[in-house]
This record gives sequence, structure tokens and C-alpha cells, in this order.
Amino acid sequence: MGSLAESESGLPIQTLYDGWSLADFDADTKLGSPGKFPFTRGVYPSMYTGRPWTMRQYAGFGTAKASNERYHELVRAGTGGLSVAFDLPTQMGYDSDEPIARGEVGKVGVAIDSIEDMRTLFRDLPLDQVSTSMTINAPASTLLLLYQLVGAEQGISGDRLTGTVQNDVLKEYIARGTYIYPPKQSLRLISDIFAYCHREMPRWNTISISGYHMAEAGATPAQEIAFTLANAKEYVRAAIAAGLDVDDFAPRLSFFFVARTTLLEEIAKFRAARRIWARIMRDEFKARNPKSQMLRFHTQTAGVQLTAQQPEVNLVRVALQGLGAVLGGTQSLHTNSYDEAIALPTQKAARLALRTQQVIAYETDVTRTVDPFAGSYVMESMTDDVEGAALELIEAVEDRGGAVAAIEQGFQKSEIEKSAYRIALEIDNRDRTVVGVNEYAIDEEEPYEPLRVDPHIETDQRERLAALRAERDNDAVQRALDALRSTAQGTGNVLPPMREALRQHATVGEVAQALRDIWGVHVPHDTF
Repeated sequence: MGSLAESESGLPIQTLYDGWSLADFDADTKLGSPGKFPFTRGVYPSMYTGRPWTMRQYAGFGTAKASNERYHELVRAGTGGLSVAFDLPTQMGYDSDEPIARGEVGKVGVAIDSIEDMRTLFRDLPLDQVSTSMTINAPASTLLLLYQLVGAEQGISGDRLTGTVQNDVLKEYIARGTYIYPPKQSLRLISDIFAYCHREMPRWNTISISGYHMAEAGATPAQEIAFTLANAKEYVRAAIAAGLDVDDFAPRLSFFFVARTTLLEEIAKFRAARRIWARIMRDEFKARNPKSQMLRFHTQTAGVQLTAQQPEVNLVRVALQGLGAVLGGTQSLHTNSYDEAIALPTQKAARLALRTQQVIAYETDVTRTVDPFAGSYVMESMTDDVEGAALELIEAVEDRGGAVAAIEQGFQKSEIEKSAYRIALEIDNRDRTVVGVNEYAIDEEEPYEPLRVDPHIETDQRERLAALRAERDNDAVQRALDALRSTAQGTGNVLPPMREALRQHATVGEVAQALRDIWGVHVPHDTF
């Protein structure tokens, strides 16, 4: 990191940490034991000494058929969990044949328009044996219900399905932009998912509250966990206001963070996040179930730190980032492919990314003991420092009326943009070294053949949609969509009528439009 004498969060890094006593960290509010409040040392007593984290590789491109083939390859390579990337139209609630989708179908993920595509996506995959994570937010309910319907067709009931739906729309307003409905209606939809899954899919993680995308936009480690936990508080409040008991839904909350190359601060960040969340849930929301107080999280290595220059160096970056996530106590991990700064990962690159996790799990000794850095002068001090900075930011959000009010004022976005600008200046001024970019560059890069998405995918999707609409019972579809609109106008849970519409072969875009008809769309403020 060049000559910088401070952490990614702008906190001072001492040349030597000394003079601490373990007694300073043994109190209930500091360390505790692994698997017990405040969970600083990990959410489970044995952590990886019993079994490793879930190796969950993020994949999806082009058609459902092509993505299904990649999933089978990943399962054969030893992945323990699938993670679905959806294309931009799907993320925004548009069908592949809508004008706004032109040129984007299948580009950054798989195109899913209907139950037919979902059937193809998971064909011959044992949904009762694999855990599936879906990176989808505004239309999360729709894709979750399609997954449940496909599981039912395989004879698998909802209570046997395991996985996670990201379902975190607040960070979309802050850092990513794939929102549809206004915040109030989005929070209602999220609360409806909590209630529905409590009844129908009790093993499903109903939300993955994400700091990853804020980090990709430039958030520091302290900002990442602060704004993520502030968003989480808003979701908990919304669910309680909807009549749910905190201990009925909180055990299924999960989180999603980044792992950067700054190994020590990242480990400290994960430990601090667990400690803060445990106190929030116990002291503010009066959660009594220890599982409600646990911060369980998925980690993805830092895509924003990958470089198109000398892409093979990314293998080293990803290995270090993955190690940081493991030392920080992650529950599942996606390691990026070395070629992702250039294009969608090739099959070989995706396999190498998975092998990176397997080397950490089976060839190192970091899985033989719980919380290897506990008691380290530097680690405990940095954990305290990150915690203190994050708490100040959480308080700043609360002072503005909570996460939604702060979003409407542009607070989080402004703070993240300042950090991103600072980092860019440090790179430009060579105060921050990026190997192969501003130091150790080479004159001529080796040729690389990226994975290319078939340009005919969009045409194929359009043709499939036309055939679907010609063959289905359109009167039944319209009745189901009308029932969904009626429920959206009232206060009932929208997921049961939405499930019926999807069962009748309504499309993702039609379901989203039915809710747009009632709820409208979010229009960002000029301050954004």
C-alpha cells in the first residue's frame, strides 16, 4: 500500500502494537468464547475444525441452458453451493423482449423470464442437496417463488430447500441502482418475504444484507459494515412493524461482505461486525434467541481490486483475499476468477478460483484452530478501531432518521463517494501501489481470449417468450395478475398471489409490471 501509514478506513496503523493484556479483551462485550455472545471469535464453537465453509461459486451467463452446464461443471469440481448471477433486465424486472432490455440480455448473468427458464437453469441438479444463493434484489420474491415452484416439480417441499436470496434493496439506492419500487413498498415486499418463508421455507435465508456492493463503489471497511448494519436495522424495524416477532425471522438474516487484499483490517472488520450486530440485536431489539444475535455472512473477494493488466496476478490477490475471509470467520465464500476484470470468467478460470478455496481449506493449517488471530495485539486493537469508527457512522445514520431517511438525504452515497475519490487520488499519486498498474507494469500484455456471450441469445429468448405467451392460458394469467394487483393495493402478503401468477406462466416482467401499476417506481433525488 505504498507509503500510507493508515488503514483502508483511514485509521492509524502503528508500527508496533504492544502493551496490551488479554484481560483487556476477555470481557463479555469484547471477546467471549467462539459460538457465544458477542461472537467476536466466530458464530460456531468449532468453526472450520468440524467442516470448512461453504464454497459457493457465483456463476450465470447467457441462457439458462449455458448456465446449467456451468453449474454441473462446478458441482463436479467440488463446489458445495451454487450462486446465481442474473442479467440486468432480470434484475430490473424486465422481460428479454422488452425494448429497454435490448443489448443486455444474458450479458452480466443469466436471463430468466419465466418458470420455463428456471426449470432449465436447475435441470438435473438436486435442489434438496445443494444450497443456492440468488443475487437478486427488487424482484427477489419472484425468483424465489420460481425456485420453490421448480423444487416442487422435483418433489422437494419448501421446508427442504436451503439457500439465500439477496433481497437487499436499500443498498441499491445507495450504491448499485437496480431498484424498482419506492423504499416504503420495497420494505413491505421484504417483510412479506420474511413472513412467507417463515411459514413455507423455514430453512431459507430470507435476506443477504450486503456491504459488498458499497465496498465496490468505494466504501471503506468501516463504512461497509456501518452502512450494512444500519440497513439491517431498518429491515428489522420494518418486519417488527409488520407484526413479526424478532426471533421468528432474525435467525434467517444473513450478510454479504467483501474481502480486500488488506488482510489484517479485513479480519478485524469481520470480527467487529459480529460484535456490533450481537449487541444491536440483544440490546436494541431484545432478541433472546442466540441465533438472532449471530451475524452469519457470505464473502466474495474484491472484484474492484482485480486488474485487466497482468491478469494472472489476480490469482495472488484472490488467494490473499480468500484467506482473509477465512481467517475472519466467513460462513461461505466466492473467490473471483482471475479474468473477471476483462470479461465473464472462462471455465478454466472459474475452476482455478474454486481450487484456490480448496487449497486454503485442505492444504493450509488455518482450519485446524478457531479464530487464529485472537489475542494478537494488532488484531484486537484494529478490531476495536474499526468497531469504533463503524459505530460513529451508524450513529450518524440514526441521527438522520435511520437508513431510509439518510438515503433520501444522500448521506451514505456522499460518504462513499468521498472515500472512492480519496482512493483514486492515492493510486494516481502513487501513494497506493497497484501492482501492474502504477508500479511494475510491462510494455506488452500476453494475448488473452475472453469468454464471449452468443449474440443470438436475445433473439432466442424473444422466440421462447412468444411461444410461451401463445401456448399458456392467457385469461388465467390475467386473472392471477389482477389478484396480485388487488393484494398489493391492500395489506395482505403479496407472495401467494404472485406464486399463482408464476405457476400460470406469468413472466418476471409481467409480475414486476403488476406491482409497478400499484406501487409506482423509485425516482432518485437530485442530490444523488
